[in-house]
Amino acid sequence: MPIFICPNCGNRSTSSERTAGFRDQARSCSRCGFGFLFELLEDYYPAPGTGFVVCDRNARIIACGRDVFELSGFNEQELMGRDVDEAFGLSGFEGESPAQVALEWGVRRLGEQLVLRSRIGHVKPVTADFFPAYDDDGGLLVGLTPR
Repeated sequence: MPIFICPNCGNRSTSSERTAGFRDQARSCSRCGFGFLFELLEDYYPAPGTGFVVCDRNARIIACGRDVFELSGFNEQELMGRDVDEAFGLSGFEGESPAQVALEWGVRRLGEQLVLRSRIGHVKPVTADFFPAYDDDGGLLVGLTPR
């Protein structure tokens, strides 16, 4: 049975359907009411304080969870439409960005030890998890956890 996670509150749920009822509308979170859930192939247990970022198929940010502000100092309006690597100043990877690898190859990248640059310029070590979307829209879910 597919596993879903809310990008806003991190609530995990299972369901046999991707949509809400007979409509072609995405399922929403039963706990916080966020507009859509992200489908995972395998269960994922986020650490406390993990901030989720949802990106389109070009790694541009389209939604942020509530812990992103606490981690980075950026509010959602400041991040919308920006490339995830550039918006957070993610660095510490060798070669191609883990976000680009996840999108290009359709593979998860878990436990990436990266560095995030906050809104005020502080450098913070984070553990990043990248999950490609397996639906027709494509995209990416990024979990950023402070170390």
